[in-house]
Amino acid sequence: MIQRRFRRAAALIRDLMSDEEWAFFEPFVTRRGPHSGRRPQGHRRVLDGVFWIARTGAQWRDLPEFFGKWSSV
Repeated sequence: MIQRRFRRAAALIRDLMSDEEWAFFEPFVTRRGPHSGRRPQGHRRVLDGVFWIARTGAQWRDLPEFFGKWSSV
């Protein structure tokens, strides 16, 4: 159910990162080795959110729900 909702929301948001672009950025935003605290997830979606804000010039509070909480991205 949740996956379907995200898929539908992603279809409404244009210009998300392609797989090739993600392959370039992934080594910079994912951490290898021992983890402390909660396991990170959704790095690609968070980075897409940052790029969406930069591209649109919108306020952080206007970030679509698809990218996560505006205060966490």
